[in-house]
Amino acid sequence: MSWHAGSKGAPRSVPAPSDEALSFHRSLPGYAPTPVHDLPAVAAELHLASVVLKDESDRLGLPAFKVLGASWAAERTLREDRSVHTLVAASAGNHGRAVAHVAAQRGLAARIHLPARSSPARRAAIAAEGADVVVVDGTYEEAVAQAAAEGARDGVAEIADVGDSGPAHWVIDGYATLFSEIEEEVDVALVPAGVGSLAAAAARWGAATGTRIVAVEPETAACLTASLAAGEPTRVATPGTTMAGLDCAEVSIAAWPTLLAGIHATVTVSDAQAHAAMRELAGYALRIGDSGAATLAALRVAAGEERIAGRVLLLATEGPTDPAGYAAVVGR
Repeated sequence: MSWHAGSKGAPRSVPAPSDEALSFHRSLPGYAPTPVHDLPAVAAELHLASVVLKDESDRLGLPAFKVLGASWAAERTLREDRSVHTLVAASAGNHGRAVAHVAAQRGLAARIHLPARSSPARRAAIAAEGADVVVVDGTYEEAVAQAAAEGARDGVAEIADVGDSGPAHWVIDGYATLFSEIEEEVDVALVPAGVGSLAAAAARWGAATGTRIVAVEPETAACLTASLAAGEPTRVATPGTTMAGLDCAEVSIAAWPTLLAGIHATVTVSDAQAHAAMRELAGYALRIGDSGAATLAALRVAAGEERIAGRVLLLATEGPTDPAGYAAVVGR
């Protein structure tokens, strides 16, 4: 719904992007860079030099980017502790499915904690990967607390994408692979925020390449916007959004220093704006889910306020991870 200034920290304090995970990801069966689609009609309408969209709807066999962080965090975890037999995680859907997928590939058990308002389709997709699904009678943050408690048990490792644990930092490093694939020269990149791990990886890439990073949030879960305004991590109320992967009340501590120093601005959007963007992308034969389409919605907000110019990259982080919900918005 609106644009908010960011970057109250010092840009020189943004860490360099990690390249440690790149060779590991390239060794995985099925690895390939995800495609970048040109959207000339959008660029022309909004009077921009170019608009391209990086499409994460098919990443290593899963319909979202999350497997990059989960696979690298699991690899680093197992290098340090070979006694681990079970991976646990909290998730709104995509991260949990990625952890379950990685666990199955490595012959490990998995248990995924989901908030009560997670969709049945996302629960079923995680279970189909072979994981035990625990539906928490509470919020995503309560699911995080339960997963952390379970991860303290012998032989169990929490693969968290939030907090300040080793895995939370490794998840950010894993996402660096996504940005290393971008060959297009752009001036601005719009990236969904959530807990901030992906946005932190984007900010590190942006600082290295001179690209301004604009983080996108639901107007009902704008924890990064509130935190940047306060200059410290700030918890917000989250009444709910169809952008399930972005339905987060607080930023990750592992990501926060990079976010404070490296995010140029944030844009908040409504569910209705995200749905309109989903339908628009479907018109270009691009099947993108709510959280992924949020960046196009945000571009329209920012361009309408004349906040963005030049060459723009949109990061579409997921495909239709809730097929019924996608069909209800876009039509079959």
